Amino acid sequence: MFDMEPIGLHGSSFTFPTPAVEVTEDNEMFKITAELPGLEQKDIELTMSGDTLSLKGEKRYEKDEKDKDRHMSERAYGSFQRSFVLPDSVDRDKITAELTKGVLTITLPKSAAAQKSAKKIDIKTAA
Repeated sequence: MFDMEPIGLHGSSFTFPTPAVEVTEDNEMFKITAELPGLEQKDIELTMSGDTLSLKGEKRYEKDEKDKDRHMSERAYGSFQRSFVLPDSVDRDKITAELTKGVLTITLPKSAAAQKSAKKIDIKTAA
């Protein structure tokens, strides 16, 4: 029953995957959401250097089962890093981040000038 390998691993170590992210934009802000299941605030680091926003984290292996033999584990551990180049329109002083139920939401408000400069352009049909 335990004599199987997890699909796609074929003997390699199972490391914590790069988190899946979603980037959205509206007239007022950009939002980056990252799935970080099993991580807590202390496991995550968010930094900005110049125009680059970096997200780093690590899920550590906790060895607290002293008398148990492990026959198979598909749990992932390890570190990751993602970086994002910020557009000029982001107000860098107002960036916020919140972790809720394993989802990190980074809010990047646009500057007032960038919000005003958005203009809809009419599209005409060619004759």
